[in-house]
Amino acid sequence: MNAPILLNTLHFDQPWTLENYLKVGGYQALRKVLAEKMSSDAIIAEVKASGLRGRGGAGFPTGLKWSFMPRNYQGEKYLVCNSDEGEPGTCKDRDILRYNPHMLIEGMAIAAYTMGVKTGYNYVHGEIFEAYERMEAACEEARKAGYLGKNILGSDFEFDLHNHMGYGAYVCGEETALLESIEGKKGQPRFKPPFPASFGLYGKPTTINNTETFASIPYIIREGGKKFADIGVPNSGGVKLFSISGHVNKPGNFEVPMGTPFRKLLEMAGGVRSGHKLKAVIPGGSSMPVLPGEIMMDLNMDYDSIQRAGSYLGSGAIIVMDETTCMVKALERLSYFYHEESCGQCTPCREGTGWLYRIVHRIEHGEGRPEDLDLLLDLCNNIAGRTICALGDAAAWPVQGMLKHYRNEFEYHIEHKRCLV
Repeated sequence: MNAPILLNTLHFDQPWTLENYLKVGGYQALRKVLAEKMSSDAIIAEVKASGLRGRGGAGFPTGLKWSFMPRNYQGEKYLVCNSDEGEPGTCKDRDILRYNPHMLIEGMAIAAYTMGVKTGYNYVHGEIFEAYERMEAACEEARKAGYLGKNILGSDFEFDLHNHMGYGAYVCGEETALLESIEGKKGQPRFKPPFPASFGLYGKPTTINNTETFASIPYIIREGGKKFADIGVPNSGGVKLFSISGHVNKPGNFEVPMGTPFRKLLEMAGGVRSGHKLKAVIPGGSSMPVLPGEIMMDLNMDYDSIQRAGSYLGSGAIIVMDETTCMVKALERLSYFYHEESCGQCTPCREGTGWLYRIVHRIEHGEGRPEDLDLLLDLCNNIAGRTICALGDAAAWPVQGMLKHYRNEFEYHIEHKRCLV
């Protein structure tokens, strides 16, 4: 793999400082945009050419999203970074905030210039206060150096960025619940439409992107969209930060080209712990359907490959489970999380997530019934796709994936009142 792009300051003792970011070409892309007076169309064309897709989970094309912002709107518009990283298994955005915060600031400044925005917010997950403090310090450095505020780098461009601390609610990772939280309201998703591009923060046009998405922008503008796209594979351009956790010898974040084989990523993480056999993998954060290890070993880590196999790339959080894992117990823990994190606004999610957890709980504790498995699937079909936001899907997909590939373990639990493994 080539030199890192997103974590290109890690070789310094204090990688988060402005001084060290400038040493690796920091703010050159912003200087280029302002010096050449690049048009919004030209910048969006580069982002589209890069093949960059949203790194928060949905994978929506970033350039297309930017083009939705109304050009001729007279009034305030907003830019929001979604740093509310609450998906279990996901820990990559916080490392951008901690170790390369200026790359995020530069990416947001370029986005703000492109869409005619003067004010931006970075919504930081409530359980990573260190990252919030690091971002606050970086923004202050950027203001003093003329990269934020009025007349940026001597131009007539004006943009300032404010960090907003959340309180740890998983549902605030949904973009409209995040907007509600910034406005000081209860963090609950809004009905869509209207979409944020027309009615977002404080009722004004708003563009929301993930931390890793914004952090990819400086390289794209500095080196060109095609060069970024060529690093990855068709329909999945550039590099990606993958968070690998679970039963591996060296868990952590790994920056690799999109389309890297899972087999290679597993090697980078030191392989499965203690010489055990790989059993199962959740490829994109805890909300995605699980895949058996033998299927994952033949897959590449890009949107299309994972989707064809029956799951999704999601946030890029790879959760590895070895042969000692009881899949019933694993699902019990996942189902409890989504039950606890439901905001309660939608009946299928508010009630259904509780029912999912209680059924899986009784199976795990030797009180399951044979009809419970079909009941679980029926519940999932009545939750997924029937809620305001995707939390209902996030609760249903792990259940559906587990029963698709490991139904025999659930049947064994019900019959023998104990784990198969």
